[in-house]
Amino acid sequence: MSANIAEGDSRGTGKDRARFYEYALGSARESRDWYYKARFVLGEELTEHRLSLMSNVIKLLLTMMPQQRGQQIREAAELYAANSEQPDWGTLLESIPLPQ
Repeated sequence: MSANIAEGDSRGTGKDRARFYEYALGSARESRDWYYKARFVLGEELTEHRLSLMSNVIKLLLTMMPQQRGQQIREAAELYAANSEQPDWGTLLESIPLPQ
């Protein structure tokens, strides 16, 4: 489950991320099922804790998947300049120290 979430986080588009989150969702539901089946071995307190944890992970994934399907991560279009004025190239070049 965590490996699918980690791989999804590294994907470039929301659609790709959502696909790996779907895989993680399947794993979380499977884990919850296994914890339920092992309830007689694990005991009531530990089983309740793990079932609650898996239910919370499932809720988070169900929230994250639709958000990712419709979005794409892109860097904002920014101007990478200290100011918007054209530099005086002659003055700028003269201010660069020369190696000695």
